[in-house]
This record gives sequence, C-alpha cells and structure tokens, in this order.
Amino acid sequence: MPSSSSSDDVDERLDDIIDQIVEDTYNDIVEPQPNNRRRRAYVERYREGGHSRLWNDYFSEDATYSAQFRRRFRMNKDLFMRIVYELSENIPFFQHRQDSTGRFGHTPLQKYTAAIRQLVYGSAADAVDEYLRIGESTALLCLHKFTDGIIRLFGDEYLRRPTPADLRRLLDIGETRGFPGMVGSIDCMHWEWKNCLTAWKEQYTRGSGKPTIVLEAVASQDLWIWHAFFGPPGTLNDLNVLDRSPVFDDILEGRAPRLFAKVQEAIRKDVERAFGVLQARFAIVKNPALSMNKAKIGKIMRACIILHNMIVENERDGYIRYDISEFAEGDVTRSSEVETERPTNLNVSQSE
Repeated sequence: MPSSSSSDDVDERLDDIIDQIVEDTYNDIVEPQPNNRRRRAYVERYREGGHSRLWNDYFSEDATYSAQFRRRFRMNKDLFMRIVYELSENIPFFQHRQDSTGRFGHTPLQKYTAAIRQLVYGSAADAVDEYLRIGESTALLCLHKFTDGIIRLFGDEYLRRPTPADLRRLLDIGETRGFPGMVGSIDCMHWEWKNCLTAWKEQYTRGSGKPTIVLEAVASQDLWIWHAFFGPPGTLNDLNVLDRSPVFDDILEGRAPRLFAKVQEAIRKDVERAFGVLQARFAIVKNPALSMNKAKIGKIMRACIILHNMIVENERDGYIRYDISEFAEGDVTRSSEVETERPTNLNVSQSE
C-alpha cells in the first residue's frame, strides 16, 4: 500500500508539471506578443527648400548652372519643359497637390528631375535625397511613374512605324550613301541583369557568366531608333533573337516595301552608333539593371528609347550630315519605291 500510494503521488505530480508546461506553451503562442520592430523615423526634409535650390540652379532667369543644363539633363531646356508640362497636365502623380494637412508635396520639377537623374547617371535612388529632398522610396516611385507616363504620352509618336514620308527620306539617304533600298541597320545589345531571379539565371546567362536581357533595334543614319524588341534572354545569339522578333513579319505576310536593306557590312552600322549614344545619354542602360521586375526593366528601356528619339528630333539639325530638305518634296530619282497604301515592316514590341 505505501508503495502504491507513493507511485500515485509521483504520477499526479508529473501530470501537474506536464499540464503547466502545456499551458505555458499555449499562452506563449496564443497571447499577443509585443511588437518590438522599430518604426521608420520621420525625417523632415524641407522639400520646399529643395525646389527653391533646383529652380535657382537651373530654371530662373539668372540660373547658376544654365550653361551645364544640356550636359546634366541630356536635353535642351525647351524639350525638358515640354515633357514636364505634358506630365503635369496628364499624369496625376506629377501634379502639385496638397496633402491632408494642407501642405504642398514635391513639385513636378522635383519629381521629374529625380527620375531623369536616375536614368542619366544610373545612380541609386537615394542619391537625389540631399539635393532634391526626396527620399529613396519616393524617388523610385518617381522613376516608375515617369517611365509609365513617357510611354503613355509619347510612345505612339516616338516609337512609331515609319510613315511613307519617313520611308522616302530614309531610302533617299540610303541611296545617297551607296545603299539603295536600305531603311536602316539592325543589331542587338545585351543589358546585364544584376538582380536576376535565381530560378532564371541559367536561362539568361551566356558566355560571360552574368545574366543579360537582349535589345534588338533598327536605327537609321540620324540615330533615330525605328524598331525595338526587348526581352529575349541573353542565352540567345543575334540570329535566334531575329527569329523571335516581329521585325520581318510584314515581309513574310507580303506587306513590305518593294526593296529592303541589302549589303551593309562595308560601313560601320548606324545602329551600333545609336546604341553607343543611348548608353552615353542614359547610364542606367549601361550599368547592370538593379530591379528584380523584368516588366519594370522593359519600361525603363522603352522610356529611354523614346527620350532618345525626342532628343534626336530636337537636335537633329545640329549633327546630321545630310540636308533632309533635299528629300522632302519634289521629284527624286531613286531606284527604290514606297507603296504608300501598305504598312511598313518596322514595328515596336516587347517580349514577355
């Protein structure tokens, strides 16, 4: 009997201990735990001072850096202000509005400058904070809203198919250069994708050991980019990209001009010059792409090409080696003709 009683006491004591452990564990899991995460501290950046500094440096009548505007923004001031006006008129994000406290937010000039500086210098988003008083997350938002706005507002005009008038001019210039029937030259460039997803790295890596995304483009002598096909993985060579590209779709469907580009190897390709100018203007497409989102990378590339074409149009007379007025009107003796009722064979697309 004493032995049995002692055993019962031990069992009861063990049951109490186990029940207490279970109860304590349950309470630790179920009861809400205090949130020890540090909240992001609010930083008063005095955004109004950032706008005043930007205005006095570049946009006032006696701007401090008026002579450096073209070099730092990659375009003339009149084109810059045209883009700012269109964005502020049509994109709500770029409008100067008040918050719930009645305080005005960043101005369109600050937001546009934050975006263009990231494109031009390929810098980190927080690099504009000290000068423009715009935080990193807001600067990234400015960049992506800017690329969306540029594509929406200017894409149809500056990434268009060549019109019949464009084709006549291009064919005449090609014939003057000794290549009758040449519209432009085609080539590919690779853009390194630094933050490519691990699951995709093998698909986008070739040769150098770094993942890249391919841009196929057609450019004319004046550096205008008429066709852009962006998105194929870097494992593909130029012929594989061309096989996927829609650039020759109209030819295969019988809708092309009567003559197309022929032998061009004897001269340096115009498209290689266009790639060099594009990367010199916008360092973001020369440096490794930092975004993990391929769609956003594609929009950045398209926006840079649109801006490039806008700058070409704005400054074409300053560096083109031909008087294009010679090809504008009148009878021109040419060996190639353009059938105006047919669409051209160059287009714009993006690989998904």
